[in-house]
Amino acid sequence: MQKENSEALLDVRDLRVEFLTRQGVMHAVRGVDFTLHKGEVLGLVGESGCGKSVTANTILGLVGKKRHEKICGEILFHDENILAKPEKEQKKLRGDRISMIFQDPMTSLNPVIKVGKQVGEVLRIHQKTPEKEAWKQAVLQLGKVGIPSPEERAENYPFQFSGGMRQRAIIASSLMCRPEILIADEPTTALDVTIQAQILDLLLELREDYGVAILLITHDLGVVAEVCDTVAVMYAGEIVEKAPVKELFDSPMHPYTQGLLKCIPIPGRKEKLEPIPGQPPKLYEERIGCQFAPRCPHCRKGCEEPAVLKEIRPHHFVSCRRCQL
Repeated sequence: MQKENSEALLDVRDLRVEFLTRQGVMHAVRGVDFTLHKGEVLGLVGESGCGKSVTANTILGLVGKKRHEKICGEILFHDENILAKPEKEQKKLRGDRISMIFQDPMTSLNPVIKVGKQVGEVLRIHQKTPEKEAWKQAVLQLGKVGIPSPEERAENYPFQFSGGMRQRAIIASSLMCRPEILIADEPTTALDVTIQAQILDLLLELREDYGVAILLITHDLGVVAEVCDTVAVMYAGEIVEKAPVKELFDSPMHPYTQGLLKCIPIPGRKEKLEPIPGQPPKLYEERIGCQFAPRCPHCRKGCEEPAVLKEIRPHHFVSCRRCQL
């Protein structure tokens, strides 16, 4: 659990990401703000296409290098703006101090390179570790993430690993340089329920053992309830609600968050599941005011005005004019 007044490692301020396409300007991320503290697990939640992965890739410096990509705002890591750093310095951060578990364990490993070599490659790149020593450290790390017989398994190719073992190998690779921040983008996607639980338990163990802060990107609120300290809910490129996990589940305030929670099947609950009506807005539209207003059952006069994220209760932030009255 995050400690009170713990150090702020990452501070994202008014982040905006746009892509110029043939259909027009796509506003993928619109003014996102959040802070990630040392040892904290922050869940970034929302529907597919709401901007979660774009936010993560921007933090890593993987967005904004091409002519059709535009980034505004600040991403402060230890009070230094990552976005202002040259590409050479951003590369030093990636995989070293800030690491990432990508979405699909089936395609994140090179199929023609042994797993041990791929896991050890991070040390060779960032710390110039000799190949034999990097291999030795890779074997040790594979064992730490729960892969049996790591000496033998390091000699295997990815196709000889199950989905869960591939994900463990990716986690091992991401931890080789003892990063301060681990970004996990849908780390349990394409895994069965039992393996999902094992991977989530592993992430929590790593948080305890290494003190790493985790930004967990997911659309699964069940996963969030299980592992997160804080939750930020995204909709159409914006964060609409942010709160401690228990507070958010017990007292959701934004209509979109309330709608998401009503969609979760709960054993023993008599009420029927209530889908959120309508569709998310097209990101090509420069809509003024609340992005959720066309789907909101509480929409009223004044909702066409822009709503900013405000603290309604201690540590509970909401972007909804009705909640802020």
